[in-house]
Amino acid sequence: MNSDVGRHSGAAGTGRPATRRVALASWLFAAGVGLASVLAPQATADPALIACGASEYESADHVCGPRPQQAPATPDGATAQCRDGSYSFSRHRSGTCSHHGGVDHWL
Repeated sequence: MNSDVGRHSGAAGTGRPATRRVALASWLFAAGVGLASVLAPQATADPALIACGASEYESADHVCGPRPQQAPATPDGATAQCRDGSYSFSRHRSGTCSHHGGVDHWL
């Protein structure tokens, strides 16, 4: 006569079948993965890098524009004069003349 007939297949002394523990572990793992996917920062596509010319820079809105330049008179399209005397063509106030001592005055 087989003494194992009618016994649980779980660990000795636990009184819980192994299949319940596996099911619970699987559910907890799935819940953890789901929670991690909700809490993880969302990946965003980087805008395509653009190649600006030597006398240009890439602006905050990813457009090439002329670098600040020294000139005896205000060049066409200049928006500010920097403290070092150069003229900026920036379309945004943030960062304008940042490597030229800041903005002396807006045009």
